[in-house]
Amino acid sequence: MSGMSVSGVGASAYYPKPAASGQAAAVQEEQKPLADALREEQESQPTLADMMKEAQEKVAEREKMFQLPKSSRRYGDAAILAYSKLARARTAGDVDAASGYARRQIAQLSAAKRSDSDNADRIQAAINQLQKAVNRAGRKKREISQEKLTAKRHARLEKEKRTREAKRLRHQLKCRQTQRMIRESGYLREAEVDNRFQDQIAASKLEMRNQMQELIDQTKVPVETAVQQYAAASAEPAPAPEISVEA
Repeated sequence: MSGMSVSGVGASAYYPKPAASGQAAAVQEEQKPLADALREEQESQPTLADMMKEAQEKVAEREKMFQLPKSSRRYGDAAILAYSKLARARTAGDVDAASGYARRQIAQLSAAKRSDSDNADRIQAAINQLQKAVNRAGRKKREISQEKLTAKRHARLEKEKRTREAKRLRHQLKCRQTQRMIRESGYLREAEVDNRFQDQIAASKLEMRNQMQELIDQTKVPVETAVQQYAAASAEPAPAPEISVEA
């Protein structure tokens, strides 16, 4: 009886083993596509060198986008000087000289605008002021011509002893000249105000660019470090899937 009992236990412990081995083989066969997919995904990941190169290119693009402008000359001073020359002009020849200076400055600034794109807005503002100076120079030249005619008429009236008409005409001439001087002083103040306004805009842009440059400097190293960490983590082999053979 005791021999039969031992034989029965041995048989029950022996026969399930092939079943467990077959189950493990079936599980491995089912998980093989998953393992292959994981292997392909790891192989498709970019290498550390590729990821570092891509990160450096992106940083370089941001630096180029927000790079600081070159030290620029005071482009607005040309318009102020042109209006100063125009205000001092007393003859048609003086007006032509002031207008010629403004035209030459427009040509120079137009060339500078093509080579100094960082200050394109500032240069265009100076060109606009100089174009106004050219137009106002044409107006002043016509006014000077009219004043000359008025002065000749005044001299003729005095010669003819027409004192009352001569005084009235002289008063009109003085009023016109005074109004022109006030108007030209306003032109000069307008150019100065516009120049200060352009200075403020340039300072605001410079401050914004400095802030962006600081952000770039702060994020440049952490980005490269994160790339290295990510690449190192991706390079680690995936853990083998656990196979359970418990019935």
